Amino acid sequence: MNILLTGATGTVGRHVTEGLAASGHRVRALTRSPAAASLPADVEVVQGDLERPETLAGALEDVERMYLFPVPETAHEVATLAHKAGVRHIVVLSSSSVLGDDEANHSARHHRTVERAVEDSGVAWTFVRPDEFAVNLLWKWGHSIRTESVVRAPYGRAARALVHEADVAAVAVAALLEDGHEGASYEVTGPRALTQIEQVAVLARTLGREIRFEELSRDAGRAAMSGSMPPPVVEMVLDYLAESAVTPGPVTDVVRKVTGREARTFADWAADHVDSFGTAG
Repeated sequence: MNILLTGATGTVGRHVTEGLAASGHRVRALTRSPAAASLPADVEVVQGDLERPETLAGALEDVERMYLFPVPETAHEVATLAHKAGVRHIVVLSSSSVLGDDEANHSARHHRTVERAVEDSGVAWTFVRPDEFAVNLLWKWGHSIRTESVVRAPYGRAARALVHEADVAAVAVAALLEDGHEGASYEVTGPRALTQIEQVAVLARTLGREIRFEELSRDAGRAAMSGSMPPPVVEMVLDYLAESAVTPGPVTDVVRKVTGREARTFADWAADHVDSFGTAG
């Protein structure tokens, strides 16, 4: 079986690539810069860009299954090209944000556009819909933990079941390698919802040092986030934190059902990323 991976050098894509490279199937990875990809030696690396669908013809040749990174601007054209090339199954990296009914939600619009394009293409599909990634904490909290041993955030009691990126990849790998996942939508979460205060406590134990949590007002949180996120995304994040402070985010057993093993805990994720929270130079 021939499998094409897009977004192969991304946070989830690298884990997908590694999982498929060990499967014995032919794996082809699409990347803008093959020389800098640093992917497993037995993976065929080809140049191409989802934002330029005209570059994909060679990459799609003889491909049966495809892992699709979400690029809404070209999703319809890419899915159509995949169908014409004979791709039989597309596994989409989507988001749990599509499950809400808020059409103003930036993430929901982004990912649902891709899902609809694949649905309309005529190719069989599987949607992998992770909830919030634990890895987001690297850019949200990493600098302040490294430099000050402090986390400043609004809604400290907002509770989410943060998901390890390797678990999202494991679900995608299973959907790519096994039959029976066609038409399935998988909401992927971690095994337990933790408040932001509890997340900081886990990080402190893992790093072996005190980390202080300082609660911010919503306005102060907006100001802090605005330097790294566009306004619609800032409001989306503040809204789901406010909601999660009242009702904890969802917890599913999708990882266990699809892969046969339990989802990694937040403590597992923290241990896997301990070097990223080290002292800043």
